[in-house]
Parts: sequence; structure tokens; C-alpha cells
Amino acid sequence: MCMSEAVVADFPGRFFTEEMDTREPVTGRILLSQKQLVLATDETETRVPLSAVIDTNVGSPPPAFKQFFNDTVTIQYKKGGERQAAIIEATGENVEKFKTVFFKVAVGGQTVIVTHPAKRGGRITDASDRKMKLKLKRGQLDLKGKEETVTIDLGGVIDFGREQRDIGGKTRPTLSVDHSEAGTTLTTLITLPNSRKLNLLGRFVRLEYSEIMEDLEEIEVGEEEVETLVSLYSAGGSAELSMLVTGDINETRAIVDQLQDKELVDDDDDGLTLTPKGQVIVNQKIESVNA
Repeated sequence: MCMSEAVVADFPGRFFTEEMDTREPVTGRILLSQKQLVLATDETETRVPLSAVIDTNVGSPPPAFKQFFNDTVTIQYKKGGERQAAIIEATGENVEKFKTVFFKVAVGGQTVIVTHPAKRGGRITDASDRKMKLKLKRGQLDLKGKEETVTIDLGGVIDFGREQRDIGGKTRPTLSVDHSEAGTTLTTLITLPNSRKLNLLGRFVRLEYSEIMEDLEEIEVGEEEVETLVSLYSAGGSAELSMLVTGDINETRAIVDQLQDKELVDDDDDGLTLTPKGQVIVNQKIESVNA
């Protein structure tokens, strides 16, 4: 097997495609480049151009294959005018890493038209449309323009849905995302070149948000930890440790370390920042106070 373009993922696993002669999964290699997915054994290989991918699902396999697979990535694509499916399973963290890389190459790097914020607190703004580059990260979307970067923490997403917008005389598919930022609900419109790209971006947002919520169900947070998260949120989502200290700095440092261990805050050269999981906990706290 030969791939002329650079490979961004290469790992062993089990897979099944409707193009194979067998009705059971086989063992082989899963390779991903910027242009295509290749599922290869010693005898055969299936090539799926990323431009043909129309949807993907992470988690449980289709009902007909539950006897063969556990956690999987199912990729649906068009070939010869017909809808096909490739089901992939691997050990350890390979599937999780593959999922992230797959979305990055399938829809990340796309030039999109962004209106941000299209609404603030439910009220329409006068924000203009501008072209930006879409970047995908674990738990967030980055929209990079010439002079600004808009970051949407998926843990702060309240709702999202599909719209159609007329831009430049053309009707274009758009993802409308309602999300919380610094105590305010913002609506960001992300307009993509076609419905296929929109489907994949919508799937990424839904999967990342669902994983954040599932992880949070297993995390216990004490009162002092919640207070520290809220203080960080009140500071705009990022701050130096000294800005959060109200008592003993060592006690505050210990609380921050606990929050780091629980992946609720990040601590780097730019100071402390809320992670998407930390953002969700703050949102829940604010909702309970306002209820």
C-alpha cells in the first residue's frame, strides 16, 4: 500500500466496510491523511476520500454489528451514488485520538463566514460578517481572523442548530451556536460552504459537548473549589493566581492544584484559565443561584 500524502494517523485495529467480501470485521491498519482514509489488510484496502464523507458517529456500532464491536467510529460516505459505511475499532486511546484528528482534517482549517456575536443576551447586534479560519480542539472551536480570535468553549454551549442564510446572493448552510461567556448568552453564526461540512461540524460539537457532560457526572467538586471557579469566571475566565487569593496563598494554590487534577482549570504561562468542564460547572452554579 502506498500513500503519497503525509499520514496524520496510523494504527492497527479492526474494521468493516460494505465494500469487503466478508460480513465480519477484519484486522488491519487504519491510516488517515489530509485527503483520505485508508483501511488496509495484507490482501485488500478500502480508500475513502474525505470529500465523500457525509457523517460520522462515535460510540456504539450500528445494531447489526454490536456482536462484533464495542466502542467504534462509524464513518458514512458516498461512493458511486450510494451511501456506504466504514466501522472502525481499536484498543486503548487510539479511537479517541483518531476521532479528534479525523474531525480536524475533515472540517478543520475551513474558511467560514462568521457573525459574532449575532446576538447578545437575546438581542440582535450590528456585528458584521467576516471570513475566518475554523480550528477544532478538544472541547472548543477557534475562529481565527486577521485581527481577532473567537473561542467557543463547548462546555458553555446552551443550544445549537442549523439555519440557512443568504450571503452574496447564495443560500448557505449555517450553524447557530448559543453559548455562555462571562455571564452573558451570545449567539455565534458560522456559515459553511456546503451541507456536508455543516453536518460534520455539528456532529463534532454534539460529541464534544456530550463527552464533557459525561465526564462531569463522575467529578465531585467541593464548595471552596466552586468558589475558586466562580472567581476565575468573574475575572473573565482567565487570571493570575494572585488575583484569586482572598486568604492564604498556599491554600488557594492547593485548591487550584485539585482543580487541575480534575481538568477544570489549566495553568500555563498565561495564568489560570477555565477549561470547558470548568465552564460547565460555573454555568450550573449560576443557574442554581438564579433559579
